[in-house]
Amino acid sequence: MQLHRRTALTLAGLLALAAPARAESVLRIAMTATDVPTATGMPNNGFEGMRFLGYPIFEGLTQWDLRSTDKPSGIKPALATSWEQDPADAHVWTFHLRQGVTFHDGTPFDADAVVWNLDRYFKNGSPQFEPQAAGISRARAPIVASYRKVDDATVQITTTQVASYFPYMAVYLLFTSPQSFEKAGRDWTKVPALPAAGTGPFRIVKVSPRESVDLARNGGYWDPDRMAKVDRVRLLPIPEANARVAALRSGQVDWIEVPAPDAIPSLKQAGFTITAGSYPHVWPWIFNIAAADSPLKDVRVRQALNYCVDRSGIVALLNGTAEPASGWLNDKDPNFGSPENHYVSDPAKGKALLAAAGYGPGKPLALKVMVSSSGSGQMLPMPMNEYLQENLKQACNVDVSFNVVEWQVLLNSSRLPPDAGGLQGANALNVSSPSSDAAVMERYFSSSRFPPGGFNFPNWKDDRFDAALKALAETTDQKVIDAQTRIAHERLVDNPPWLYIVHDLNPRGMAKTVKGFVSPQSWFVDLTLVSVQGAGTATP
Repeated sequence: MQLHRRTALTLAGLLALAAPARAESVLRIAMTATDVPTATGMPNNGFEGMRFLGYPIFEGLTQWDLRSTDKPSGIKPALATSWEQDPADAHVWTFHLRQGVTFHDGTPFDADAVVWNLDRYFKNGSPQFEPQAAGISRARAPIVASYRKVDDATVQITTTQVASYFPYMAVYLLFTSPQSFEKAGRDWTKVPALPAAGTGPFRIVKVSPRESVDLARNGGYWDPDRMAKVDRVRLLPIPEANARVAALRSGQVDWIEVPAPDAIPSLKQAGFTITAGSYPHVWPWIFNIAAADSPLKDVRVRQALNYCVDRSGIVALLNGTAEPASGWLNDKDPNFGSPENHYVSDPAKGKALLAAAGYGPGKPLALKVMVSSSGSGQMLPMPMNEYLQENLKQACNVDVSFNVVEWQVLLNSSRLPPDAGGLQGANALNVSSPSSDAAVMERYFSSSRFPPGGFNFPNWKDDRFDAALKALAETTDQKVIDAQTRIAHERLVDNPPWLYIVHDLNPRGMAKTVKGFVSPQSWFVDLTLVSVQGAGTATP
């Protein structure tokens, strides 16, 4: 009996060795970026960087809830389980940290790690200060005044002003293991090669600049309900839309951001999945109002341009993957308000406003616009801008020229003063924007957010807007917040700091092997929901 049992065990072992190894599931994604985002834990390349090399690996105290398609995404607990404003001083926020969380390198996440990272962003003299990450973080959370450890499981953050929306700023402050910095010899440029450690559902395996980033499932992730379904993710920068389509068709990738619109019908016919849906994203020209001798100082010129644009033509160019924009918020948003102006294509009204401002056949308005050839949320910037160039010339005799730069250069330019040499005389910047919450509205339009302390590139100031913003910031009553948001948005329409063009519908193309994807009303996505069936490479 003992011999038979030993023989059976030996046969079982031989069969196990002969069986093929389980195939890894690998999700390959083509981004619009020209390069892989920075991989130290605060990625550049705008929100596409946060989408793919931010939240999947590095987390904040709060996080976006990305599992719903029927309403705009809100926030929920992440590395903090709860938070509250101090009833005695509304500038002070207390965050209660999640216990038992470790970074990918095994070191603990605690209050010391939180303070270390906040010093990295907000304390210039700290050994771990990272200038590029600090610039991004300070622009997205510009009201952080101070912070302190209360105990190992509690931190307090004090803001420069009372802001009911501060948790929506905290969502952009991501945490990297302090040990990553130490292992790299206290040199942030060497951290990506380690690679850097976060706390998220994926960990970085390898960074190949200009080529790819490889991620792997974090088997020790703290949230069992958000364990990744794929073994690996490969991120590839492919900035040209037709090249992304070709990569999807050839099987080089499983998922592409922003397929070329004219390729969408044939992709559908070939069995690929196209996802799209409304989300808080506006594609504008951001006016340079404050530059010396800027023609855009005159509100009539800014209103005129909004009446001259043929938005339906842009939507047709994009094969229906966008919606016309007549304000920062979508027209269907309940907080759009009732502004005096409703921007539709009305060249006669546009030309009348330009004439009142002193522009006409003998003195045409001329604008120079800084644009990019690709980038996060930029949709198809060159065809769209070339359409606008012709449209404005034909409709209102406006002469438009372009300065085409790399996406990160354009993004950096949005934090320059109005007459900075780096702008090369630009009258406007084509930088797309989120429109998800009051915190974003504050940093783009508050008169206290002129660059570099925020994203109010136009240096736009409107007293009624500022009053409404202050009123909504100082209350937690949702009805008051909504009412004041409507007032604030009416001012953004009637005294426009931007040329509002379209709202993106967030198109993506995917192979039929990609399952479980949810297209939320957000700039971000939850990669943990996605699986890949019938594809992969065998593990050794």
